[in-house]
Amino acid sequence: MNEKKKVIIVGAGPAGLTMAHELLKEKGNEKYDVVILEETNDFGGISKTVKYKRNRMDIGGHRFFSKDERVMKFWEELMPIQGKNSFDDEKLGREKPLKNGGPNPEIDDDVMLIRQRVSRIYYLKKFFDYPISMKVQTFRNMGLWRTIKAGFSYLKSLIIKREEKSLEDFYINRFGKVLYSMFFEKYTEKLWGRHPSEISADWGAQRVKGISIKAVIKDMFNKAFGHKNKDNTETSLIEQFWYPKYGPGHLWETLAEKILQEGGEIRKGHLVKRFNFNSENKIVSVDCEVNGKTVTINGDTFVSTMPMNDLVEGFSGVEVPKEIKNIAKGLPFRDFITVGLLVDKLNLENKTNIKTLGNIVPDCWIYVQEPQVTMLRIQIFNNWSPYLLEDPENKVWLGLEYTCTEGDKYWNMSDEEFTNFAIDELVSMNIIKKEQVEDSHREKIKKAYPAYFDTYKDIDKLIEYVNKIENLYCIGRNGQHRYNNMDHSMVTAIEAAKNIRNNVKDKTNIWNVNTDKEYHETKNT
Repeated sequence: MNEKKKVIIVGAGPAGLTMAHELLKEKGNEKYDVVILEETNDFGGISKTVKYKRNRMDIGGHRFFSKDERVMKFWEELMPIQGKNSFDDEKLGREKPLKNGGPNPEIDDDVMLIRQRVSRIYYLKKFFDYPISMKVQTFRNMGLWRTIKAGFSYLKSLIIKREEKSLEDFYINRFGKVLYSMFFEKYTEKLWGRHPSEISADWGAQRVKGISIKAVIKDMFNKAFGHKNKDNTETSLIEQFWYPKYGPGHLWETLAEKILQEGGEIRKGHLVKRFNFNSENKIVSVDCEVNGKTVTINGDTFVSTMPMNDLVEGFSGVEVPKEIKNIAKGLPFRDFITVGLLVDKLNLENKTNIKTLGNIVPDCWIYVQEPQVTMLRIQIFNNWSPYLLEDPENKVWLGLEYTCTEGDKYWNMSDEEFTNFAIDELVSMNIIKKEQVEDSHREKIKKAYPAYFDTYKDIDKLIEYVNKIENLYCIGRNGQHRYNNMDHSMVTAIEAAKNIRNNVKDKTNIWNVNTDKEYHETKNT
């Protein structure tokens, strides 16, 4: 009998955990010993759920929706779907609330809720649909003069197409210069710390595929005449999604438990620092930093979800060409800060026909387009799942989202300084009053968003180089330096596991995930 091959997976995020499960799920697995090495004590990467006192925070918000049926089946097997419309109190099992206002515990814990997608733009202290719709209210909010200018600007963009050298060109070709200036230019600059004219058009192709005024109009008419086609609907226009009862982190914790039951091993607190090569250009072991000591772990196959610059920097025993080193080192990221803010109410009136607990606005996210503030989005955790809160009927639990660069003034602010800064921005937009704040918690996430500028233009050379390392597979968002959603990261793992099982050396299928034109969910982040 052949010995099992030892597979070392770096990172316990969606890609790493999915990879492990794919290799272990067959009953009587006799082929692989799987070891996951995770730097932190959490599961899910940036899809984790932070527990703070008796409330929970989703880092960045994660909708469970995919056009890949393998992923949808994967999620549903881990957590079955509960109810048809989770915004309906009776479907949530909340017809008999507890005395403290908390959710009814009779609903199973390991379930997915069906959520209504509501995300809007906050601009000029008014709400606009996201993506922008052709409703009368949109034009009222914009005002007559802005609407006329935007209309003529869009018509011009249909006639005169710009060569798409930058993200600015990409947006203007699809929306016209006026709408670009209103809804994309400043927001993108806040998000990336760079003007859209400095960012590759690839980012638009990656994040806003197929979305344009034409797509919005087409979707509007399809809905008006009752024509719906899931396969051809842009993901940004979906109306429902799944969401774990206690947040995404709970799902990844459940998967981690399953991996352990399947015979896998997960080692927390293991920071991978080096990949050790032999003379045949194969990786034979990794060195980890564990409690200040170096631990070496041998393996046959290695799977990396870590940032590509850290990966290449850690290559030991092999001469990496200087050009490849420079490309990897120069790959940029944006870091992420979120502040959980517990308030007794919002100064925003629910003028929609959507039912919510406490009659708060129904938005999952509010995209903040006000140019005078640094804040990017506001999550309303109540609307993702009321089970994230101790008291969802009487309190509002917000997530205030920012991007920055590690070491800059925002990153280096103390928790108190940054929280007060964020509160002041909310107050300036008339969303809350300062005295309504009851509690807060700040989280900082390094390298949350791989960026598409600087040496990114040469990333194909880096990909070609790492692909030649036969027993190394790069998967996931940071593992491929690609702005993947959670489902895409999982698919890279599924494809990589398939290659390993079938001894396929060509890795093209892994890198081709999320390159089609109608597969992505636009989120602006």
